[in-house]
Amino acid sequence: MIFTDTHTHLYDERLMQDENQVQRAIDAGVTCMYMPNCDSETIPGMLKLADMYPDNCLPMMGLHPCYVKEGFRKELDIVEQQLDARKYYAVGEIGLDYYWDLTFKTEQIDAYEYQIKLALKHQLPIVVHSRESTQDCIDVARRNQNGSLKGIFHCFSGTLAEARQIIDMGLYLGIGGVVTYSKGTLPEIVKEIPLESIVLETDAPYLSPVPHRGKRNESSYIPIIASKIADLKGLSVEDVARITTENAQKVFAK
Repeated sequence: MIFTDTHTHLYDERLMQDENQVQRAIDAGVTCMYMPNCDSETIPGMLKLADMYPDNCLPMMGLHPCYVKEGFRKELDIVEQQLDARKYYAVGEIGLDYYWDLTFKTEQIDAYEYQIKLALKHQLPIVVHSRESTQDCIDVARRNQNGSLKGIFHCFSGTLAEARQIIDMGLYLGIGGVVTYSKGTLPEIVKEIPLESIVLETDAPYLSPVPHRGKRNESSYIPIIASKIADLKGLSVEDVARITTENAQKVFAK
């Protein structure tokens, strides 16, 4: 079985200390791992891994909403320069985060919309962070959907109605370890949405699936997430692996 992890921070220092993390994932069948960028400081570590594993560790470029501060315009300039300088597979992770701090809410919205326009310019998908901001993220994406915008709402945590809005826009839902938790609505939502609209992710080193909850997450745990989705939908793990990998290939086609 071949799996894809559409969202993993492999360059995080907690993961970089483990020299075997990438090989463990490959051995588990996770042959493609897409790495979201956070800001200019995370670029070197991400590109180091991309150069070490060019067929497996695939970089994105973007400014994470939690890193939108006073100097965010300079950070956006760096994003644009990077997109012109080398191959990236998506603009991400971008979006809105209303959980930690609303001080720069307006700036987050400006940065999010600006980066959607960059994605359209470069014909790249977007990877959206939408913590406690799902509807606003949908609304901004919708008003920029010209028929060619593709992407993923990563670590989807919204309602079934919001999931359907995302699917209707032609975007995908990133489902990770949270689907294995006993509390929450995500398992029921996953039952209701088509597998053809789902991609797998870990968001490593965060949000480890059961039985590793509370410990460091890693991309080799993708099969655990696939197995849970298979149980919820009454399918084989092989079908989940195949269909979600095909979905990821459609998103990152370029």
